[in-house]
Order: sequence, then C-alpha cells, then structure tokens
Amino acid sequence: MNETHFLNRRQKLFDLMDEGVAIITSALTQSRSNDTEYPYRQNSDFYYLCGLNEDNSVLVLIKTPEFTKTILFVEAYNAESALWNGARLGVDGARECFKVDEVHDNTEYIGMIKELLREHINLYIDLYSDSVSLIEAKNAAQSLHSTRGVKRHIRSIRDITYLIRTLRLIKSDDEIELIKKAIAITAEAHHSAMRECRAGMREYQLQAAMSYIFLNNGASSEAYGAIVAGGNNANTLHYVDNRDTLNDGDLVLIDAACEWELYASDITRTFPVNGKFSDAQREVYNAVLDVQLCVIEAIKPGVKRDWLQTYSEELLCDALIELGILSGERNSLIEAKEHKKYAPHGIGHWMGLDVHDPCPYVDEEGASLAFMAGMVMTIEPGLYFRIDDESVPERYRGIGIRIEDNILVTEEGYENLSAMIAKSVEEIEGMCNQ
Repeated sequence: MNETHFLNRRQKLFDLMDEGVAIITSALTQSRSNDTEYPYRQNSDFYYLCGLNEDNSVLVLIKTPEFTKTILFVEAYNAESALWNGARLGVDGARECFKVDEVHDNTEYIGMIKELLREHINLYIDLYSDSVSLIEAKNAAQSLHSTRGVKRHIRSIRDITYLIRTLRLIKSDDEIELIKKAIAITAEAHHSAMRECRAGMREYQLQAAMSYIFLNNGASSEAYGAIVAGGNNANTLHYVDNRDTLNDGDLVLIDAACEWELYASDITRTFPVNGKFSDAQREVYNAVLDVQLCVIEAIKPGVKRDWLQTYSEELLCDALIELGILSGERNSLIEAKEHKKYAPHGIGHWMGLDVHDPCPYVDEEGASLAFMAGMVMTIEPGLYFRIDDESVPERYRGIGIRIEDNILVTEEGYENLSAMIAKSVEEIEGMCNQ
C-alpha cells in the first residue's frame, strides 16, 4: 500500500485527537516453546498507521495548536542479528520508506519520552496494553507531574484504540482490494476442499489441502485457526482439533480463510462428505441459506446492526418452527430464548485487518451504529443440532450448518465479496462431484 495512505490515516487521527501525545507500539514476539517463536504478526493498529511490519517499534504522534509531528522509533540494523533473523530496515531505511518527521533508534526512546511529553496535557495510549514502552510513558508523565518548572503536564490518559478503530470501520478502496484478494484465494481453497473430499479422509487432510492453496498463492497465513468439522463436530462452534475421520453420509463444516497483506477473509461453507445432501440435510441447509440471503438483502446504509441481529433471530426462529424443532408463537419463543439453544451466536462481525475487527459497534452514547458505505462485515447464520439432543427430531440429529460470507456496505446497498464461492445445494453438489 502506498505510503501516502498511511500519512492520510495519521492526519485523520490527528483530526480526532485533542492536543497531546499519542503512543502506539508494535506487537511483541510470542514464544512458542523454549527458544522458538510463533510467526510474527504486527499489531493491527500500529500497522494501520504506518505500515511497518517489524517488532520493537514505537510510533509517537504529537499534536499542538501550532503543528503536528510524527516520530518513529525502530530497531537499528545489526549485522549479527541479520545473519540469524534477517535484515531490518534500521533507522536509515525507515527514513527512506516512511513519510514521518523523525526516525530514531529505539534505544533512544526511554531517554526522549519525558521530553516528548513535556508541556502536554493529554496522553493517548492503549489503556489495556502492558507494553514496556507505554509503562515508560506513564512513568515519565508521572515524573513530570512533580517536576519543578513544568508549566503544564499530563492531566488525562485517554484510550487511543477507540479513535483508531473508529477510523478502521470505513475501508478505503485499497483496503477493499486487499480483502478481495484474500477472498479470491480463500474461494479457490474452499472449492478445492469440496472437490477433494472423500469418505475416509481425515479432517486435517482437508485443512492441509486448503493451506496449500493459501501458501501456494502467496497468502501470508491463515486469518485464524481453521475449523474442519465433520458430522457432529460441527456442533462445537470453535472446534479446531481437526483430527477425526470424515464419514460417508455426514456433512463437513469448514470455517477457514487466509489473510493478504494482513487483511483477513472469513468464510464458512458446509457440504456433504460424499457430495450429495440427504433430504434432512438439504432441509436444514436450505433453511439456513434462506435466512442468510434474507439478512444480506436487508443490508444498506442506515440499517443498524442490532436491528439486523434481531431480524436474523426472528428468521432463525421461524426456521426452527418450520422444521418442527420449536413450537409456539415466535415472539414468545424469542423472549424465552428458546431459539438460542440451536442458534447461539451472533449474525456477524466487522472484518478487516483483524478477522474480528475490534471496531466499535456503538457510538459514544451507546447507541448502535448505522451501516455506512465502506463497512465490511460477515453474515453467518447457523443451526446446530447435537447428536445426543433428544429434543430434536432424530433425522436432524448430528447436523450442524453455518454459511458465512463477507459483505461490503455500498452507497446503494451491499456487495457480497465472496459471492463466487459455491453456496446453493446445486452449486455445492456440482463442485463436490467435479
């Protein structure tokens, strides 16, 4: 992404800030075991503002009535470290790559932070982070508070993440293209899984087939831990063991997707292991699909997410009544939460740099946000009937179905970014039997 985009984002953040200093830190490396580490994944807020994908980095934004300034602290280039772990940009490289006012060696941060905070009244940080750099900033602010000769000092410590994530709610055209790229690769992977699936395979073999597509197409990683759930395993919402055998006559639910340049996709498809839906499977599948299509069709600017959630629950409850699993009047069943036993999760979530983008769902007064063009969210209704649940007709027991797509809100309504992935019964059976 062009550096101008990051510059523009920082300017928008300055516009939201009052006078003060904001400090955003890179993600820490995470130990896997002993002296090995997980693959590095940057703090999404940090990346959103500067595009740097290195650890041990700090971004400082300073706003006064007269000027704004952006300072980047990075780890210096070190030949020995480069030998073992690869070269870093270093101070000189960062100066060349990023449109910031100053770049410093990160070892200078502790010595500079007190002076950077001097005469400012607001400090913006991630209030819930335990970053050493942020602890140092709070200590420096406290020290200045009791220092003679300081006319103004930090009087409030505010949450910077709310402001950043408010900006992240609306995706630019460039961000949408990155999401579309992730979805295109994910579509190929889901279709490959449908074509390759056979009774007797293990769940992890389908996961491996999808992982190959992700990596072979240059995706940086999975966007989240893949769920490949055959049969009754689909009724465990966050099933990630992926070790069981896929049995003839069962369905398999796959919730798996990749990310591209840190932007996520998030797709779920459910299909028959043997390539042919049974009558009972088809009935439940079409019930879930009808709900999803109705919910998606309702998306447009001005619609509120909490209304969409209520609408989806009404439709799912109607489906449960139609299937003979619930009986009674819909509103009374919903008030008693009878439907939640079989449809326990929400209709969807924001998606972007994080698969569950932590952008706000309500405004500062607590009112639900209305959809605006540029928002991206998942729509993922599901029905889950455990194999041992005697409240469910026997023909439906052991069936778990979720269908998930990624939806962009547009000026006119919506665009289903993942519409190319087989979804109707006929499309899925055709793909499975290629």
